[in-house]
Amino acid sequence: MKNLNLYSMKKVEVIVEGEHLDFVLDLLERAGVHGYTILHNLSGKGSHGFHEGHLMFNEEEVLVMVISVMPEDRVEALLEGLQPFFNKHSGVVFISDVQVSRLEKFKK
Repeated sequence: MKNLNLYSMKKVEVIVEGEHLDFVLDLLERAGVHGYTILHNLSGKGSHGFHEGHLMFNEEEVLVMVISVMPEDRVEALLEGLQPFFNKHSGVVFISDVQVSRLEKFKK
């Protein structure tokens, strides 16, 4: 069986209120990141207390998470756009090291 080659990348997870989803997606596109996964209706507890994940009135009222994997050199551009946003709005960003098996999917 052929060995699977793995390549180092960064995984970026951004949690924001649903009304700001388009802003985050636009930042990703501008940073040259064209693939992502969106998770809607998050539940959890943070500095603002417990947040219920069910839909209240519309998808702008809930928390969403955008998950993407990118080369390290694209992370800085994304963070530059998120920094002023997080000065005015709630949310969080997580960055971690990951290994991917299909490098061509992430370097278009």
